[in-house]
Amino acid sequence: MLRVRKSAVGWAVALALTAAGLTPASPAAALPTIDWQPCPKDTTAECGTLSLPVDWNRPRGERFDLSLARRVADPATREGALVFGPGGPGDSGVDRVVNGSSRFSADLRARFDIVSFDPRGTGDSHPVVCARDLLVRQPQLIADQAQFDAVLANNALLRADCRARTGALYDHVDTTSAARDLDAVRVALGERQLTFHGSSYGTLLGQRYAELYPDRVRAMVLEAAMDHSLGTRTFLDTQAATAEGAFDEFLAWCARSTDCVLHGRDIRASWAGLHARAERGSLTDPDSGGATLAPFELSRLAHKKLYDTWRWPGLAEWIVRLEGTTTTTPSVRPLADQAVAPYPFAVFCQDWSLPVRDYREYAGDLRRAARIAPDLRYPPALFALVTCLGTPTPVANPQHRLRVRTDVPLLLAATVHDPASGYGWARNVARQLGRHGALLTYQGWGHGSYSSSPCVERAVDSYLIDQVVPARGASCPAVEPEV
Repeated sequence: MLRVRKSAVGWAVALALTAAGLTPASPAAALPTIDWQPCPKDTTAECGTLSLPVDWNRPRGERFDLSLARRVADPATREGALVFGPGGPGDSGVDRVVNGSSRFSADLRARFDIVSFDPRGTGDSHPVVCARDLLVRQPQLIADQAQFDAVLANNALLRADCRARTGALYDHVDTTSAARDLDAVRVALGERQLTFHGSSYGTLLGQRYAELYPDRVRAMVLEAAMDHSLGTRTFLDTQAATAEGAFDEFLAWCARSTDCVLHGRDIRASWAGLHARAERGSLTDPDSGGATLAPFELSRLAHKKLYDTWRWPGLAEWIVRLEGTTTTTPSVRPLADQAVAPYPFAVFCQDWSLPVRDYREYAGDLRRAARIAPDLRYPPALFALVTCLGTPTPVANPQHRLRVRTDVPLLLAATVHDPASGYGWARNVARQLGRHGALLTYQGWGHGSYSSSPCVERAVDSYLIDQVVPARGASCPAVEPEV
């Protein structure tokens, strides 16, 4: 184990504010503050807002309110604040703190205030809103060139509509802007340096912050890391392989465990039959009122059920229920009455450039994904291609290889059989970080590892509390799924 020397550099508040674009108008101007009040849904937590610039290049221009929540540490043992970066994109950090801060150990909660927020453009932080009828026109998959052209046209209408309904913030929901928000949160919390734990899409926020403000990182955990250096083809292919690998692990568990209701059966043959029914439009979901289950949705729902091993028995039972459906006249889910709907996915199209020239190229992507992942043949990234099709370039926060020069190595907590953020992504991020990163491998399953492996929890806590970096090649054993 390597104990990292604490930085001796003291950052003056005025310097930090200037670099963050938060310089007071006069020496007497107040520093940014958060007016903490008991949260309406749970008064044991505190909620507040922080006024921030919509456009960080115009810090004195239009502003919005960032919504935050925290749970305060024991004053007798408190060492600072730990900021959690939520995933998604579009997950609510406020909800995580109010309803789920117990994901962190009792030791961490005793030493750090647990703080999080709804990233700009999501939740209660000036959400991006769009016309519902334009959103529902987006197909999950594109069938031909005519539909490809229709998607391009609809996406252009959607971008204009979202911009008109949301205002100027619509064009500034990228993760670079969010990283500047995060530094303003650090200042408002009174923290000289940032202690951060990002999960899934929240790891992009941590990575970008570390690039922009390397000297302000005290400790940073990137759990289930995204690799923001990938182009269209590699992004699709790696996600397809990751999803298929997780499905293989589920099948292996069913083969060895009598707790799986499909134990002893040829599950792949059953799954292929379900896919064939979905392609014909005759498969319905008993868990959604008999709604038609399209091929993409079948893959997506199964993929989501692979996120946690405790969901595996339910996935097996769901497959059994799907096999038993006999509805020949599929029902259709009624649309919600509201004319507008939030669109938290807008950030993705400002963080990723995933161009597709035409339907021919798109169809090639579909065929290649099906070869890589014959069971889960429609990775969620395919929908990203559809929803971001035609996005003007360059995007605000394009893919690139990381350029991080922090004093303390960033800690990557990676799961070998993660169904969403593949282990290959984490290894590639670790290579980009070089000596400025450390990879902690969990040999098990699931999207994330801190809450599923006591070994990972101990290593992460030691890093966040005492800045002890795991040794090179550090690994934690798999925890067999519990039912």
